[in-house]
Amino acid sequence: MYNADLKLYLQALNSSNSGIVITDNSLEDNPIIYCNKAFEIITGYSRDEIIGHNCRFLQRDDKFQIAQEEIKKGIKLNKDVRTVIRNYKKNGELFWNELFISPVIDHDGKTTHFIGVQNDITLQKEIEHELREEKASVEKKVQENTKELIEKEMFLSSIIQTVRESLLVLDGDFKVLSANNHFLKTFKVSSEDTIGKILYELGNHQWDIEMLHTMLVKILPTNNPIVDFEVEHEFPNIGRKTMVLNAYRIEFEGQYKDRILLAIEDATERKEIEKRKDDFLSIASHELKTPLTTIKGLVQILQRFSKDDSNDKYFSTVNKIGVHVERLNNLISDLLDTSKIQSGHIESHLEPVDLLHIVESCIENFKMTNSSQEIIMRINTIGPIVYADESQIIQVVNNILSNAVKYSPKSQSINITVSQVSNFAKVSIKDDGIGISYDDKIKIFERFYRAGSSQKKYPGMGIGLYISKKIIDNHKGSLWVESSLGKGSVFSFTLPIYKK
Repeated sequence: MYNADLKLYLQALNSSNSGIVITDNSLEDNPIIYCNKAFEIITGYSRDEIIGHNCRFLQRDDKFQIAQEEIKKGIKLNKDVRTVIRNYKKNGELFWNELFISPVIDHDGKTTHFIGVQNDITLQKEIEHELREEKASVEKKVQENTKELIEKEMFLSSIIQTVRESLLVLDGDFKVLSANNHFLKTFKVSSEDTIGKILYELGNHQWDIEMLHTMLVKILPTNNPIVDFEVEHEFPNIGRKTMVLNAYRIEFEGQYKDRILLAIEDATERKEIEKRKDDFLSIASHELKTPLTTIKGLVQILQRFSKDDSNDKYFSTVNKIGVHVERLNNLISDLLDTSKIQSGHIESHLEPVDLLHIVESCIENFKMTNSSQEIIMRINTIGPIVYADESQIIQVVNNILSNAVKYSPKSQSINITVSQVSNFAKVSIKDDGIGISYDDKIKIFERFYRAGSSQKKYPGMGIGLYISKKIIDNHKGSLWVESSLGKGSVFSFTLPIYKK
């Protein structure tokens, strides 16, 4: 009977048009342990990306809202909260959230959970804004805007013709209103072949792609741009090329027109250079790996022989060589992993493993080589068993842990927390180091990307976090960072709990 009632309650929650989340007040940082389908639809995040986060992740860097203080006060006092707050969807789009928060109190008077109910009232806010705008002098505004619009259109037309990138201006029916000279030269066509034609009918129908149709249709009503959409095609007159498309709704002083600006970049040469670079990295890494393995073996032989009949200076020198050889070996291994990821050949050999044991072994190994900082571990669960590739998860923990030590040289300790959140195991590694800016956080998991503030002072190639992100993604988990410049960082990842 209990299971039937529970199933009925969950079905009712998932049928609601309001987004509903439940957080666990007994765990650190009050993480989300349940969300219904409407919450996923409103925010654009999937359940796997939501579980384990604190609700504030929807606010991004939009700090200092009055509503945030209201929420903090309500949670601290275990009281109901009703407020309106600015939140951001996964694609970065702002939405206004009408939020209701209620504590769940057990028979001992202790708050065990919080229930949050949210409604997207962005449309209501927009209507309110429009009503305020209508109070102004409409006729005067129309005259001013008309004059300004003509000037803007003339200015835009001159820019389109001089930009060294292929540009098309489309109307709401995707008919080409104008094409710049660069487009005509790139595709070796005339104005008569292009102006007034439907985009999908140009050339040999190279732009007649179902996914492109879908995205273009959404631009005008939603203002969602098309970003870096790749088309590889055998184009008439110019042969096989790789084109990258970006499309935006044209905006004048906040007032949108039913026009689409389509930019087309010929990325054929750039893609070929990237491919050659990836091929070079793969070949070079493989070629370096063989002699390095031999050198590593010889150093180990020298270390064994030098213990008995060599002086301290000789023994110390051989050990230093061993340390640098191992560092070079790890670097080449990372380059090989990067090459495998790019080619889609990385494999994970999954089996049930004890995540707590993995983290503890990584800490022990780290303590042997890094004595300057204390590593403090907090456990909020009993040995979560996850379905994972043990060696790859060790690699992820070591990458994040080594970064925490490297980028917080003045810190006395690194804090690691292992917990279970719903059907996921969660590991968080916190440091009090230099932190990461908002702009760097967006790109921190990209290949070869290094934060601007760390490039000169701290060595590295910017591939450790890239590899870690791909490994966790391959395990159906999530890896993210919470950080502010100068205030340290918290890197967290989740892995699905193993089900027998």
